[in-house]
Amino acid sequence: MDNTKKEILGDNHIATSVDTPLRADAFVKSDEEKIEAIQHHFKKIMEELGLDLTDDSLSGTPYRFAKMYVKELFYGLNPKSKPKLSVFENKYAYKKMLVEQNITIDSSCEHHFLPITGFAHIGYVPKNKVIGLSKINRLVDYYAHRPQVQERLSLQILKDLQSTLETEDVIVMISAKHLCVSSRGIKDKSSYTTTLEYGGCFDNEQTKNDFLKIIEKTTV
Repeated sequence: MDNTKKEILGDNHIATSVDTPLRADAFVKSDEEKIEAIQHHFKKIMEELGLDLTDDSLSGTPYRFAKMYVKELFYGLNPKSKPKLSVFENKYAYKKMLVEQNITIDSSCEHHFLPITGFAHIGYVPKNKVIGLSKINRLVDYYAHRPQVQERLSLQILKDLQSTLETEDVIVMISAKHLCVSSRGIKDKSSYTTTLEYGGCFDNEQTKNDFLKIIEKTTV
């Protein structure tokens, strides 16, 4: 595929898989080895841009950049970073909708490596299991901290929660701002992207609308 076609694919924000594309040897190197390699290559990028890395303000940037990528922005690539999702028996037989909303999304577009920021709103109807509320937030944070496409992020969260809770009755809504739209290309500063993925009882129009009404009334 030539560069023009690759650029079009990225500008259209098209994903090719529900799973994050990873090489088979993605975790052969340690974090420290990755930081060292990225530091070297980013230094070369800065030099190609004409920056003077002997300046005190810039001299430490390649290391800071590399550490940020491996330890902060993209720690969600490593399965070892996945949070343990504590679930409990639904002893009180709660069978109504439970909604966790305004969960911060702090991710990065895999096409331009620019920020995606916004909120996730998640609902589920318990069957035999319930999940600790903070674990939902941690799961969102984990999948967000990798190069992403918003559609894939929604599906990854949905499928993981469905598997963990052993129910299809889960809904995931994400509304986010993409800096690859607002700071380059069309440079639209005000638009947001909203995705909605769901299954089970949320296939019912009334149940789905009940969720959306909750979000509409209480979203910050």
